[in-house]
Amino acid sequence: MVAYQDFVALCRGNSEERGQAAHLAARAFLGHTGPADEHAALYAALIGFLDDPSVKVRAALAYGLLHAAEAPRPILLALLQDSAVISRAVAQYSPALIDADILGLIRIADQSVLQAIAMRERIGGRMALALIARGERPVTLRLLKRSEVPVPAELLADIATDLGVRDAEIRGALLDRRDLPASARLTLVEAVAAALSSARVVKGAIASRRLERIMRDATDTALTAIGEREASGGRAPYAVDLVSRERVSTRVMLHAIVNGHVLFFADCIAELCQTPREKVFTLLETGSRAALNALLARCGLKESVRNMVARLIFLARTADLADDVAARHFVVTALTEELIVEHDGAIPPELEEAFAYLSEQNVTLARRAARGVMSAFAGDVHAERPMPIMLEATLLALPAA
Repeated sequence: MVAYQDFVALCRGNSEERGQAAHLAARAFLGHTGPADEHAALYAALIGFLDDPSVKVRAALAYGLLHAAEAPRPILLALLQDSAVISRAVAQYSPALIDADILGLIRIADQSVLQAIAMRERIGGRMALALIARGERPVTLRLLKRSEVPVPAELLADIATDLGVRDAEIRGALLDRRDLPASARLTLVEAVAAALSSARVVKGAIASRRLERIMRDATDTALTAIGEREASGGRAPYAVDLVSRERVSTRVMLHAIVNGHVLFFADCIAELCQTPREKVFTLLETGSRAALNALLARCGLKESVRNMVARLIFLARTADLADDVAARHFVVTALTEELIVEHDGAIPPELEEAFAYLSEQNVTLARRAARGVMSAFAGDVHAERPMPIMLEATLLALPAA
């Protein structure tokens, strides 16, 4: 307990002593439970310390009130307009201030104060908008990394198409957010693929044609995987947007089926043929060959393409393509062989792109399935399995290169 005379003596001392007095007055005000006139006297003392010429004294006052939700707002608002070191601390830590108190400061604050505001425990939507509108990259990046801070989907999409495409850190922060719109996520995935393709270390390690195939396949997988997640959440606008931008090609539809992204495939078909999604999904699950052909015809697919897609759907019904790589390899292999036999090795021009895609997938899936088989074989320790030794008479001679 500090006697009143001792408090007065501290108030008349040097800056360090006056700072002690300011801090004591702040703590006493917050913890006061006595008469109202005493509380009013303490409040008046706090007001008086606002006019102290020493930054140390005003900082001590701010420190005493900083983390208290019941701290007097008028005093905090005055400290918010004080020197930068005090303003930053109050803006970052004070729970007594609401968003409306800080919005005015955001419009005139420098980057250090903006970053302090961006680290507040709670940030509302209006404050987030105001901070991002200042256009300070470090502040925007800090906010995007905080997934609990609400940012409108339209603004996230705008940032993705602007900063996200050019800035790897911004791109990573956006991709980590679950509220990023699906179309913006696809844009960023395509930007990642372009950045990887142009990276010197990647170009030097992988042949250009193979790199192009890898990136195209990865982008297609991302496109359909994002669509599957949106479709499972009942959000069809992603598929609608892709169809309107003519991004749903035969290759994309085949990729969706092969990878087990059937909900996205159903959304695309429903949008292309303007048919209810539930009816489309029923036909994909149980429809006859004739019904599937009629449905695909409404999508504008040519007859040969319709027959190929319908055949793939029938093959997919018998396998779990979402999780089983070996099943995918089997389905793609079966369809490829059927096409070769049906057309006697002369693939029609309208099927050339789709057939080339199936051939690429056949190789890719064969490699992935083989890795799984070899790892399972290597993990089998129940018995020794020596490799067969060929007899000399059965040795094969390879032709010279």
